Amino acid sequence: METVPFRLDTGATWLNLLATRGSAFGRHPEERIPTPERLADWLAAVELVPEAPVTGADLELAWRLRETLRPLALSAATGEDPSPEAAAELIAFLQAHDDPLRLAGSAAPPGLARVVPENAAAALGRVARQAADQLTGPERHALKACPESDCRGVFADPDGRRRWCPSPACASRGRVRAHRARKAAAAE
Repeated sequence: METVPFRLDTGATWLNLLATRGSAFGRHPEERIPTPERLADWLAAVELVPEAPVTGADLELAWRLRETLRPLALSAATGEDPSPEAAAELIAFLQAHDDPLRLAGSAAPPGLARVVPENAAAALGRVARQAADQLTGPERHALKACPESDCRGVFADPDGRRRWCPSPACASRGRVRAHRARKAAAAE
C-alpha cells in the first residue's frame, strides 16, 4: 500500500489534522493516518512526538478529534453558528485530554520549548487547545473552506486572497470549471 503524504500547508496544526482525511466529502475519501504508525509519523511531522508509543486507541482518539473539529471549522469558515453538539464534544475532549502548559529552556534551537507530551492523547490535547483558541479568537475570521464539493478543506487565509485550499488539484479543477463556464457563456 502506497503511503499518502501528509498535508501540512493549511496554516495551523489543527487544520493539518483535518487534512489527514483528504476528499473528506467525496466518494473516495483518502485516509492519511490509517494506522497508529502513521499517526506517530504525523505527530512527528507536527513536532508533537509523545514519550509513549502511539496505540490503536490513540488512533481512534485522533479520528474522533478530527471529526469533532471538522464541523466547527466549517461553521467558522462559512460564518454559520456552530453545532452545539460539536462544541460540547470539543469541550469534553479538552476536559479529558487538555495538556497543561509546561515550558523548558531548549538548547537546539535555543529558546523556549514546551515539554514533550507524555502520550498521544496529551499531544492531541494540544491540537484541540490550538483549535479552540483559533475558533474563539480573532484568527477565526481568516478561516476559509475550499469550494470544491469533495474537499471542503478548511485553511487559514490571513490575507484573504485564496479561493481554494492549498491543494493544487482543487485550484486546477476550479479554474478549469470557471474557464468552461466562461466559454459556454460566450457561446450563448
